[in-house]
Amino acid sequence: MSEAVAESADAAPAAKKKSKLHLILAAVVVLACAGGGAWFFLGKGKEGEAGKEAKQEVLAPAVYVAFEPPFVVNFDSGGKARFLQVAIEVMTRDLHVAEELETHKPVIRNDLLLLLSNQEYATLSSREGKEHLQHEALEAIRHVIQTNGGEPEAVESVLFTSFVMQ
Repeated sequence: MSEAVAESADAAPAAKKKSKLHLILAAVVVLACAGGGAWFFLGKGKEGEAGKEAKQEVLAPAVYVAFEPPFVVNFDSGGKARFLQVAIEVMTRDLHVAEELETHKPVIRNDLLLLLSNQEYATLSSREGKEHLQHEALEAIRHVIQTNGGEPEAVESVLFTSFVMQ
């Protein structure tokens, strides 16, 4: 009988050690899953080499090319002479395209002057009219760049840094 008591006394510490081991293993598994989930949901799991390259392209610094002096055009508005003065800058992230914009400035200025002088006062009085004019100016500039062998999509936006109508 004393042997049975001794065996049960030895079994109790062994059972306690096994339950502690199971508890520690379970905690390690839970922490590993939590860490992996956090890593995945914070975007580290989604990003491969292609994702890193795309991120670097997006982070390229913007280059702004100003068209100085500002454009001044007149147009007819129901028998009244109206004037429009617009300062324009073009944004790209490609230095080669920035050089092309500088090289072809006379052609771009000509096309933008023709575009601006063909506008209506009532249309340009609204935000939508100004945004439509921005889009048309962007397309005109892209056309000049494409015609001269450049990359038109590298011209990202046209910005009106000053817009005065009288």
